[in-house]
Parts: sequence; structure tokens; C-alpha cells
Amino acid sequence: MTQARAAGGHAMGAARNLRGAARHAAYAAGQAGAVAHVAAHELGAAAYAIKAARAAVPGGESEAAGRLECRWQRDQLPEAIRELVLDDQRLRNEICWSVFDS
Repeated sequence: MTQARAAGGHAMGAARNLRGAARHAAYAAGQAGAVAHVAAHELGAAAYAIKAARAAVPGGESEAAGRLECRWQRDQLPEAIRELVLDDQRLRNEICWSVFDS
């Protein structure tokens, strides 16, 4: 966990100097490593990845790209935890920039 938190911290630090999709992707990586020990933050990396997907395409395509990324993430969920994660997304969507509204 110490190594993961350190790597996550480095990714978060690198994100500060970036813009657009690269910044959101770096924050996603940072969240995945730095806060893995905090259950309340489990959606952060997913939310930042959706923001990265939105920022990586022209403005008119951003919502579709975000929905596609969200759908892909959901398809990766193991059946045993799928409903728990989807319920948590519904509960926390507002604090996660409404990225789970797909």
C-alpha cells in the first residue's frame, strides 16, 4: 500500500501541470493508487477516466465518449459486485460530476 500511495501521489502531482484528457487520466491513475485504502473514494479513478474520455474527443462527441467509457467500465465489473458498484454510482453521482448518468 505504501508503494501504491507513493506512485499515486506522483501521478496526482504530475496531473497539476497537465491539461485536458492527459490531466484527467493522470488524476485517474493517482486516485487508483493513492486512495485505494479508503472505501469512500473507490469511484474517483472511474470518474476521472470518464472525464478523460470526454476530454479526448471534440466537444460535440464528449458526452457519447463518456457514456462509452462508463459502459465499458460497467462491463468489466465482476457479477458478484456489480449491483453494489452501480448502487454506489447512483448514490454518489452528484459528487462525481454526474459522470455516471449513462
